[in-house]
Amino acid sequence: MAASIKLCVLTDRALFVGKRWNHRCIRSLACTQQKRNIQSASRDSYDVVVVGGGIVGLATARELILRHPNLSFAVVEKEKELSVHQSGHNSGVIHAGIYYQPGSLKAKLCVEGLELLYKYCDENNVPYKKCGKLIVAVNKDEIPRLDSLLERGIENGVKDLRVVDADGIKEIEPNCVGLKAVYSPHTGIIDYKVVAQSYGKFFHDRGGEVYTGFEVNKFDVTKESLSGTTDGIKYPVTIRGKQGQELKCRYAITCGGLYSDRIAELSGCHREPRIVGFRGDYLLLKPEKADLVRGNIYPVPDPRFPFLGVHYTPRMNGDVWLGPNAVLAFKREGYKLLDFSLKDTADALSFRGLRKLATRHLAFGIKEMYRGFYISAQVKLLQKYVPSLKREDITRGPSGVRAQALDRDGQLVDDFVFDVGQGDVGSRVLHVRNAPSPAATSSLSIAKMVADKVEGTFQL
Repeated sequence: MAASIKLCVLTDRALFVGKRWNHRCIRSLACTQQKRNIQSASRDSYDVVVVGGGIVGLATARELILRHPNLSFAVVEKEKELSVHQSGHNSGVIHAGIYYQPGSLKAKLCVEGLELLYKYCDENNVPYKKCGKLIVAVNKDEIPRLDSLLERGIENGVKDLRVVDADGIKEIEPNCVGLKAVYSPHTGIIDYKVVAQSYGKFFHDRGGEVYTGFEVNKFDVTKESLSGTTDGIKYPVTIRGKQGQELKCRYAITCGGLYSDRIAELSGCHREPRIVGFRGDYLLLKPEKADLVRGNIYPVPDPRFPFLGVHYTPRMNGDVWLGPNAVLAFKREGYKLLDFSLKDTADALSFRGLRKLATRHLAFGIKEMYRGFYISAQVKLLQKYVPSLKREDITRGPSGVRAQALDRDGQLVDDFVFDVGQGDVGSRVLHVRNAPSPAATSSLSIAKMVADKVEGTFQL
């Protein structure tokens, strides 16, 4: 079956332009002074500042500046460029909305988000590919769960789902085997880092300011303004950076991803739900074997386990990722097998919610860690779907770290969490504490929801 491809005459150039824009148009505030007033930029005070330059923060900033073009907005990001972490370390799948509980916010936002994302990409020359997805049952025990997934997807409003038998699987994926599958033709692939940077450029082109190298470490009450001015009244919140930077604002929104709990704590909110990082290690098909698969091949989820399982994911650059596993990340931004942070590890292990989760899924966790170190164990699972795959066909690939929110009972927080603190500062800072997967697919629909929340909370 021919794949539907969104072609863009700027496909290769778009990546370059995005990077060039990052370096030339975003103001880096990594100053050498202990303290710096940012008057040397265009201003040092804004109506709203968004903390976090990932895909959710940038989509939110874009949505707000569209709704309120007469207000002033800024985004601050601790790295030297945008979308470095979760937004730049993910599988790049545009999800259709099959897996999520009917009637849930995740289901609604994903289905809506897919449509909004494709529309945005068409209008802004962001390349993508509709390569489709097969969810494959490889044994009889999985067929009832697959049938339930089909019903769930239809109820969620996912378009054009259909069931295929063993022969139908072969027509779509000649090297894949299975008894039965659900085929989703509108599932696609994209580079979400390019998407996020496009949101940032859209925001910047409409007058928003983007500051990189600004790692927020404190929210303060703005000091009394100088005699004859009203800045202290109009912009009551001061956001301070680790390197001495300062911005003033009326309101702030934080979309901190892997650090959302710690950022929330800075304004007086509780640390829970706690963020625990889970690293997923991918394998990579060697280039000469990339034609083994055409689109996404996914397993039928097992409800006994907290994560989905291994799958085949083609990439926009022609690579094919296989995996991932799911293991505790001993560093929140640790993308290598042996990356370690004593602070992050101690923080995670001291949390009773993680200990409870680990106790319930100890055997699963050990197997996942084993597969992280021993590629052959990972390959064995992948061969259930593509038997012709061989160990010599693959190498180690990239990794990503997922910001998983946990409660004190060790339950994965599966819904969106917003938090506003108390006092002069806390009451003016809205924290997006949890934006669960598929947040990248749903970024534009999530942004609409966050903007609604901001307008309701702060009466913009």
